[in-house]
Amino acid sequence: MTTVRRLQENDWQRVWQFMEPVIRVGQTYPFAMDMTSDEAHAMWIEATECAYVAEDAAGQIVGSYYIKPNQPTLGAHVANCGYLVAEDARGRGVATVMGKHSLTEAVKLGYRAMQFNLVVATNEASLRVWKKLGFDLVGTLPGAFNHKDLGYVDACVFYKVLV
Repeated sequence: MTTVRRLQENDWQRVWQFMEPVIRVGQTYPFAMDMTSDEAHAMWIEATECAYVAEDAAGQIVGSYYIKPNQPTLGAHVANCGYLVAEDARGRGVATVMGKHSLTEAVKLGYRAMQFNLVVATNEASLRVWKKLGFDLVGTLPGAFNHKDLGYVDACVFYKVLV
């Protein structure tokens, strides 16, 4: 069983352990592939409203997500999130658990909708999760992501009204 809780500062090293390889391969996130742990910490924790970790039944951290306003002021009622699952935990429903948790947390935090601005079209697992959780694909951005291996690929924008 996977549970989700607020990220504590002493969780960061474990989150960085599975975040770093995802960033380095340049296939799903638009972050600089040479991003440091300190830069990632600033982006994932300091520049967001809340960050969370997912733990498996043994208490091991297997995923993390953040939530923040998608836009400032007049667009701040729409949440934006980023999600990561440890490679050895993929295919076990961790992303779905975090996705459901983020929808509940977003409502608690006063958000009225959630939007994902750049879901890489080649990231089939993410596409499946967001569709399963009721998000609408509201647009495709041709060639918007520069995939390290495939070059310019499409990115998808997903949206879900929460209240």
